[in-house]
Amino acid sequence: MSDSDYHEKEAPIFSRVYKPKKFELIFVDTCKIQTITLLIFHLSDEASPTLSTYSPPSFFACFSKSEMASLLKELPSMSTILSIYASISGLSMLIRTILNEMIPRGMRDLIAKKFSDFFATYFSSDFTFIIEDRWQAVENETFRAVEVYLPTKVGPSTKSLLIGTNDTNNIFAPPKPGVPVDVKVVDFFQGMHFEWTLREKEAKKYYHRQKKFFELKCKSNYREQVMQSYLPYISKTAAAILNNRETLNIYTYDNEDSTWESTVFKHPATFDTLAMDPGLKKFIIEDLDLFVQRKDYFQSVGRAWKRGYLLYGPPGTGKSTLVAAIANYLRFNIYDLQLQGVRNDAQLRRILTSTTNRSILLIEDIDCSTKSSRSRDRNKNPKEDHDDDDDEGGDQLDNKLSFDPGVTLSGLLNFIDGLWSSCGDERIIIFTTNYKEKLDPALLRPGRMDVHIYMGHCTPAAFRKLALTYLGIKEHVLFKCIEDLIQSPVITPAEVAQHLMKRDEPQVALQSLIEFISMKEAEMVEKNEAKNDEQEVIKEEVEKQDEKRSKILTTSAYLT
Repeated sequence: MSDSDYHEKEAPIFSRVYKPKKFELIFVDTCKIQTITLLIFHLSDEASPTLSTYSPPSFFACFSKSEMASLLKELPSMSTILSIYASISGLSMLIRTILNEMIPRGMRDLIAKKFSDFFATYFSSDFTFIIEDRWQAVENETFRAVEVYLPTKVGPSTKSLLIGTNDTNNIFAPPKPGVPVDVKVVDFFQGMHFEWTLREKEAKKYYHRQKKFFELKCKSNYREQVMQSYLPYISKTAAAILNNRETLNIYTYDNEDSTWESTVFKHPATFDTLAMDPGLKKFIIEDLDLFVQRKDYFQSVGRAWKRGYLLYGPPGTGKSTLVAAIANYLRFNIYDLQLQGVRNDAQLRRILTSTTNRSILLIEDIDCSTKSSRSRDRNKNPKEDHDDDDDEGGDQLDNKLSFDPGVTLSGLLNFIDGLWSSCGDERIIIFTTNYKEKLDPALLRPGRMDVHIYMGHCTPAAFRKLALTYLGIKEHVLFKCIEDLIQSPVITPAEVAQHLMKRDEPQVALQSLIEFISMKEAEMVEKNEAKNDEQEVIKEEVEKQDEKRSKILTTSAYLT
């Protein structure tokens, strides 16, 4: 069939269906290569062929060259198109500015959320999980697991990457990856496609920190698999990563931002290098191993999975070094808390519940921290505290805290052994003090401080360990002399280590240590003699006063 015959046959049908008399915009798909051609054409009152039955070549054959040229002249110029576009853009910007000025931000967010929820409900098959950084009153362990797991899944599809390091000891340390805010991270699990995005939300109150949360988007029919398989898999993977981590962190609390801030913890102390009695060292290691392995036992007896250690003794006896050795042995992070900066029990509870599992809570010099830890008998007699020279700083602190309730003994005990002690698993709580007798007995009983470890002066076994560590020798002719000198508690391990570090030659270093111990013993003898003389003077004064008192009583009795 020719084109003319086709026109004559189809003309009556098309004329009844479609008879436009103005210029029309028609989009024609030419050659089926998805190229959009804009045409303006004119259809007269006479019958015109239907477009739906023509292929593109037959359609263009309907027009002569003169008609095509005339139609192309009717196209608007590029300047006209750009002018219209600019006008529309300016109008939209003006409307947007007016709406931003007239409608409050909260209302705009609400309207946008409603529209988003509407379209997501009726036009989207996706489902979104929200994982916030805190779950009710404690840290969200699922959020922490995702935070550890997700940097390992950063791939080519991720548009940006957060990198950095908190290792202040090594400026050449390779940076660690992190997930930036508002950046999509794609993950695949068992053939399912997931999209993760970290979001931040401003706090409603200015003194609260910004809230962080992860968005997990997936198909609606994946919801059960996410809850039953995907999220447990993330938790197990994150736990494996944390167990095999190469570096530990030590945290300190920032009151301004209400967050724990961390830095890399690289203390070289280990139980192998620790100058301590071998029997005591063995006991501590066995106790730690038993604690880590007895999760089911703690649950069966109805106790929180935690362990409390009290390290007490004179300054310089290695209490902080023992804490570092425990952290390196268990691979636990350390949360170093200064009770002086805590305003009240409520803040203390928020601070302690924001610590993570498998960690050490360290409160050093607790006898100097606040009046809350002191013996209640001593608190009832402030004159006794005032008479002690060692308590001057404590009295000043008590006066300073008189306007603020501060941390009370009840608030501290409630987290250590009360109902709040169950908010967390596998935690070590360590208190250090120079004066154990100043602490309240309620703080020292089993269940709160389970193990009391006395860190005393240097012993012969500790000296030999220090000599091996610092001088690299196991035996020397001067060892016997030094061991005899340190039988009396006159020198601490810190002082021994300080003298062994001064010289590289063992003979010179050991001779220097002998001279120092002898000098210190002489000072101790002089102090003891001076103290005895002072006590004798006091005794004589007391006897004189008693004698005067007895004479007065005798005279009074005679006169009576």
